[in-house]
Amino acid sequence: MEPESGLSPPRNPSQLSWPNLSRNLLLAYQSLGVVYGDLSTSPLYVYSSAFSGRLDEKESEETILGAFSLIFWTLTLIPLLKYIFIVLSADDNGEGGTFALYSLLCRHAKFSLLPNQQAADEELSTYKYGNAVHAVGSSPFKRFLEKHKKLRTVLLVVVLFGACMVIGDGVLTPAISVLSSVSGLQVTENKLTDGELLILACVILVGLFALQHFGTHKVAVMFAPIIIIWLISIFAVGLYNVIHWNPKVISAISPLYIIKYFRETGKTGWISLGGLLLCITGTEAMFADLGHFTALSIRLAFTFFVYPCLVVQYMGQAAYLSKNLDKIPNSFYDSIPESVFWPVFVVATLSAIVGSQAIITATFSIVKQCHSLGCFPRVKVVHTSRHIYGQIYIPEINWILMILTLAITIGFQDTTLIGNAYGLACMTVMFITTFLMALIIIFVWYKSIFLAGAFLLFFLAIEGVYLSAAFIKVPQGGWVPLVLSSVFMVVMYIWHYGTRKKYNFDLHNKVSLRWLLGLGPSLGIVRVPGIGLIYSELATGVPAIFSHFVTNLPAFHKVLVFVCVKSVPVPYVSPEERFLIGRVCPRPYRMYRCIVRYGYKDVQRDDGDFENQLIQSIAEFIQMEAEEPQFSSSESSLDGRMAVISTRNVESNTNLIISVQEEDIGSSSSIQSSKSLTLQSLQSVFDEDNPVRRRQVRFQLPSDPGMDPAVREELMDLIQAKEAGIAYIMGHSYVKARRSSSFVKRFMIDILYSFLRKNCRGPSVALNIPHISLIEVGMIYYV
Repeated sequence: MEPESGLSPPRNPSQLSWPNLSRNLLLAYQSLGVVYGDLSTSPLYVYSSAFSGRLDEKESEETILGAFSLIFWTLTLIPLLKYIFIVLSADDNGEGGTFALYSLLCRHAKFSLLPNQQAADEELSTYKYGNAVHAVGSSPFKRFLEKHKKLRTVLLVVVLFGACMVIGDGVLTPAISVLSSVSGLQVTENKLTDGELLILACVILVGLFALQHFGTHKVAVMFAPIIIIWLISIFAVGLYNVIHWNPKVISAISPLYIIKYFRETGKTGWISLGGLLLCITGTEAMFADLGHFTALSIRLAFTFFVYPCLVVQYMGQAAYLSKNLDKIPNSFYDSIPESVFWPVFVVATLSAIVGSQAIITATFSIVKQCHSLGCFPRVKVVHTSRHIYGQIYIPEINWILMILTLAITIGFQDTTLIGNAYGLACMTVMFITTFLMALIIIFVWYKSIFLAGAFLLFFLAIEGVYLSAAFIKVPQGGWVPLVLSSVFMVVMYIWHYGTRKKYNFDLHNKVSLRWLLGLGPSLGIVRVPGIGLIYSELATGVPAIFSHFVTNLPAFHKVLVFVCVKSVPVPYVSPEERFLIGRVCPRPYRMYRCIVRYGYKDVQRDDGDFENQLIQSIAEFIQMEAEEPQFSSSESSLDGRMAVISTRNVESNTNLIISVQEEDIGSSSSIQSSKSLTLQSLQSVFDEDNPVRRRQVRFQLPSDPGMDPAVREELMDLIQAKEAGIAYIMGHSYVKARRSSSFVKRFMIDILYSFLRKNCRGPSVALNIPHISLIEVGMIYYV
């Protein structure tokens, strides 16, 4: 799913220049195997799904041609007109998808519900992407939405519901694609029984999910050729069927055939739309995967290759079925000439696997983005490629998807029933995208509300008809995505609710800075050598765990750093802008604040260099503060102004002398420090059990006589504290509802939220904190 770098491609204003065009042609080729696997395999099951049920009583040449006309205009209006020409223009720093639209809205209007947002976040280079925020008075509609928090909550719920439907796609796509592709074995001479077919499909599905931990990049080079061969094959088969069976089918492009179709089928024809809409399943991938390609490359691939191949294939099936009405249940495989059946069958099976692979990887990305919004429990995120940014694998989600997919396949054993569920999920996501696009037109593109209304009415009218037909089929399998989405929504809501309550408790129980100042630089305790990194979700103030710690253990490290790792509403934060460094209390206190910012598509890498980057950033801040007077004002010296410190690499720092040595931890001695013998022995045991190759970085001060003595003293304290060792202090919190809380709140917090916290990954593991250096402070949160 992630064939290209996670960073958006550079934009060239000369789109038609040969270097830019050749690059986009290459990206268009690569996109075929990633973006269009799902959409291109839809011909396997569209006609059989549409003509199931009561419509089989009205099978005739006219209804077949009418169904093709509906498919043609649906492909033209939704994927081609809506997505290719309109939606692809609403990218967020080159990223697409539901979260990209929501991120754009949060930055151009105050819709965000993320905690810890600061004015400094608006200075990020990716924050100001696209149309600059107009310095004009906001519209009454915008003020109305910003004023009412419930409406902003509804917007977030709509976005999360769309995300849940995408997760539902991750369950349904492999089931229907694989089951449809192997169903071709039932039209051969030695046809398999239903049980044998089911076992074969399950074996393929288990193998598909079992191979996920290798990563998409291992087999991505094969994806594009498979889909290209598949599209050429179905184009050739469709063209043959048109010429051989019924060349007059070309006339069905006229929308008059749609009128004839509904006149002849009536209500039954409207219900059949729930099957016909499967021709556009996978369309959302064109926008969701925009960040890995370019808008031009996706437009080229679809307009000039995918779209013509699909239209000719559906036309060919219609031509064949118009003369062979009894072949509708297996229309695709029956329409293939016998001489090329087996090659097409093999390519169809491989294409189904490719399409399934794409949506599974997209599900991993969606879950990661939900977690960034604080709406999903912490899960293990594994990088599957050292060279391709953004390729991830989530073991827990992978096995949950496999179990659910096998349950759907075994439970239904029918592509029509699975298709009913699949169509409802896909159309709901498109419906939500249309709604968000209308808001984008108003708040991001600054167009007239009437233009947004016209866009909304036109596409909601089309998609609303399809969605209403899909809801009719809720009893026949359509309930599956609703149940799956409801379960995931409950999980997301409970996690978000509990997390916000915990954050509000921290916010209202911050330690008073006046209390710290009254204690003096020693804080009334023993300051021991070393650096203490105190992790908290607070971007300002001192967390309650600090006072809880020093009250029970009256000793603390000589250098204190309050670390806040937070998400911002942008897809990526560049390494140069990731760290915000500031000071807490005056200089003698040796207390600092570090805010580490990540975008919703950023993934934290365990590169083992965080400590060195932090020391470098603080050292740069100390010198910057001495050189620039605005950083040493009385206001900023307490807990105010912060500076963006670039951390591209440690060696680039010219203010400190840095010696770097790579060694195998466990086979060589550690840097001598002032740790106790017990701690050193524990560290050596830990290193022997975890032999990794790590960089040992030592800092030294240059012999610069012109350096301010106070700055030199502070830098020396920092370096000596680094040599003495670094400890990570985190709160080990127990969240409980107050006794006065309602039964519902106590059930949600004490049982459901507590269950999720106990069964998800701990914050120290998620933040890649070394266990040997971790100190946890127990606290009970009564929310």
